[in-house]
Amino acid sequence: MKVAITETVLRDANQSLIATRMPFSDFEGILEVLDNAGYHSLECWGGATFDSCLRYLSENPWERLRKIKSKVKKTKLQMLLRGQNILGYKHYPDDVVRKFVAHAAQNGMDIFRIFDALNDFRNIETAVDETLKQGKHAQGCICYTISPIHNIEKYVEMGKQLESLGVHSICIKDMAGIMGPQEAYDLVKALKQNVKLPIVLHTHSTTGLGPLTYLKAVEAGCDVIDTAISSFGGGTSQPPTETLNYALRQMGYDTGLNDKLLKQINDYFKPIKEKYIKSGLMDSFVMGTETDALVYQVPGGMLSNLIAQLKAQNAIDRLDEVLAEIPDVRKDLGYPPLVTPMSQMVGVQAVANVLAGERYKNISKEVKAYIRGEYGKAPGEISPELIKKVLGDEQPITTRFADTLEPAFEKTKKELGSMARDDEDVLSYIAFPQIAEKFFKEREERESRTVTYSIVRKQV
Repeated sequence: MKVAITETVLRDANQSLIATRMPFSDFEGILEVLDNAGYHSLECWGGATFDSCLRYLSENPWERLRKIKSKVKKTKLQMLLRGQNILGYKHYPDDVVRKFVAHAAQNGMDIFRIFDALNDFRNIETAVDETLKQGKHAQGCICYTISPIHNIEKYVEMGKQLESLGVHSICIKDMAGIMGPQEAYDLVKALKQNVKLPIVLHTHSTTGLGPLTYLKAVEAGCDVIDTAISSFGGGTSQPPTETLNYALRQMGYDTGLNDKLLKQINDYFKPIKEKYIKSGLMDSFVMGTETDALVYQVPGGMLSNLIAQLKAQNAIDRLDEVLAEIPDVRKDLGYPPLVTPMSQMVGVQAVANVLAGERYKNISKEVKAYIRGEYGKAPGEISPELIKKVLGDEQPITTRFADTLEPAFEKTKKELGSMARDDEDVLSYIAFPQIAEKFFKEREERESRTVTYSIVRKQV
């Protein structure tokens, strides 16, 4: 019996524990060992890595992908793609989505894990179609959540929809670590009985359920699980790779992983972890077990954002009120799964409601756009009073929002002119205009300084 393991230390573990602040130089030296360890894939790109490379690390994310690919020859590279949102926080036109997927594929990406925050699969059709056209592996996601309107039947229906789109595999994406072992067993079993595709499970250790959930999922026939090497495992990250590898092997499963190389990888990352702890980038909070998430369904990243938001407004003493408000806001918005960008939108609105002392006195522009239908179809019914307050007599959009957007790639390329060196710069700019522009300017300055320095050295 085989079960494959995806390593997340280069993306989700890094994102969950240190807000995606790990530069390429920190993990460059271990890439070849990671490549030889026997993993199913290395999740190394997408999610918040793109934003973080440009915003905080002065790295070109496309160059990072090329550098990883140059050292990883055997193991598939994997990314997380937010469907029509690509790697940003709003919907982009189809021409941009296609161009982005094509360039990611050409630069070495093998597996595209594609999700929509609302499980509105109209919003992943274009990304899936382009992934298939590029001859790469398209993995469709079911964003897992618990609510009065979500059940196994509904998730099985989603699985069938994904299969009909032509995806190669289905990932159950439990972004908050709220899936229990019995839920995992029942859902995986139901999917295996109704679709003919490999099933992948992604969870977090936030609530402490992760390892138990994985073991029961594997018992039910789950084909692939996501783990993080132990120095970057646990807490709001994924369950530890070595722990799951050990347990699964005892149960008679073959993971294909090399124990000696896993130890080498972990030993490599231990001092890097210590460096982040000393700098304060890795907070002890994210390394703990947060069982309140089972009540509030708040993912780890969302919780740390809420805390930062309240601290900035000298209102951290009101955290419990905000946590109690989140389920009510979520209900009013039709029970969206709390995954990017919905987690941020629900969290910001809950803070606004509590601090204003009045519900929906101030409504964020993102929540208004959501109610207008710009993010897709809400899973459940949005509060009619809230719709009336935001839209008045205007009708929400019921078609796919991307169909209302004009093509943007060629137009933006023309506007940028020489500021963009290639199509990848154009894509970076479309995703994050101000951050990319700042990055382009800093890159010019850095290169100018390097040229000046080398000329001076030659003269000396």
